[in-house]
Amino acid sequence: MKILLTTECYAPVINGVVTSVMTLEKELRELGHEVRILTLSMTKRSYTQDHVTYISSLGAGKLYPGARFAWRTDAEFLDELVDWQPDIIHSHCEFSTFLMARQMARKLRIPIVHTYHTVYEDYTHYFSPNKKWGRAMVALFTRKVLNHTHCVIAPTNKVRSILLEYGVTRPIQVVPTGINLAKITRPIDDHEKQTLRMEMGIPKHYKVLLSVGRLAKEKNLEEILFYLSKTEQKNVTLLIVGDGPNRENLEQYAKTLGIRNHVIFVGMICPTEISAYYQLGDVFVSASNSETQGLTYVEALANGVPALCRKDSCLDDVITDGVNGWQYSSFDEFDEKLRLMLSQEELPRRLSHHAREEAACEYSADSFARKVEQIYQQEIFNYWRTILKSRDGDFNSVNEGR
Repeated sequence: MKILLTTECYAPVINGVVTSVMTLEKELRELGHEVRILTLSMTKRSYTQDHVTYISSLGAGKLYPGARFAWRTDAEFLDELVDWQPDIIHSHCEFSTFLMARQMARKLRIPIVHTYHTVYEDYTHYFSPNKKWGRAMVALFTRKVLNHTHCVIAPTNKVRSILLEYGVTRPIQVVPTGINLAKITRPIDDHEKQTLRMEMGIPKHYKVLLSVGRLAKEKNLEEILFYLSKTEQKNVTLLIVGDGPNRENLEQYAKTLGIRNHVIFVGMICPTEISAYYQLGDVFVSASNSETQGLTYVEALANGVPALCRKDSCLDDVITDGVNGWQYSSFDEFDEKLRLMLSQEELPRRLSHHAREEAACEYSADSFARKVEQIYQQEIFNYWRTILKSRDGDFNSVNEGR
């Protein structure tokens, strides 16, 4: 098949959507398909580089930090993709590139499959003063967008349930995003680990709580900082890997709580180094309720780091209490489980073993791509069956005449 993937952002930008798109792209190529990418340029210039088409765009940071929208369509670049004659379009964002995907799909008479990566109601504080109004706006917008697709992929049952609450009527398939496990689980030896700990300034006998991800308000990292200030587990360092618009506020909050010496803000790191940072961690922590799947949770588990995270239905198939970590609902639960995970010897080993085992079994990139490939094949078949029925009134009689 010829497959066009559309997304608002792509490499060198690093986030969950980009990671998912790049993983899918690689695995689809491994399965023998031709894949091209349509995305937004970081400037007002449109251009094509290798298999990626970049469309000119402007920043829309007032709507959401890092957001962009198309400056102009630049039809000649879209025409090149139309001339390539893709069999299906798989969109991964709901804004500028989705409008382009719709335009091309109409010209080509091909179906659109869409992955709903972002639960926008968790981001309404960026554009609406009232959460209830914000959720209603999101529901209306989501219904309108997805009405132009032929099938929706949800990364978790949580997302599928939300879409059904919004009134989405398109078929919804649940397919967890896969991870290139070999890429993010490069083992590091004790010498490399100790050297990195020294470079980070982590005290020799301290345990490491690890957070990985974008530093934004909706990630609720303030809760982890607050809990760290209250816990009696004092010989710990919170290692925060990632960057974002809320970093300065988080650094100030850590100072206010009196725990700045227990918190290290690493900032952005090269993706090839991420496995080393994961393996510094004794416990992966998160208080976010804005995840659709939580790829960093799975990456941590794949590196043998058990998780301690705020309870969220998106994690029901990811974190199993007492097996590869725990979900908590209060400080008391957080503190109790953290003490267990840091003070015992056998429990951490068992949790780490199960974390690696389950991540490898459930979230391989190859399995992810094969499930998506089956959806493509089914949707192409359904699309042409519908067209033939509308033309001839009876799809079966058409088949018999061939």
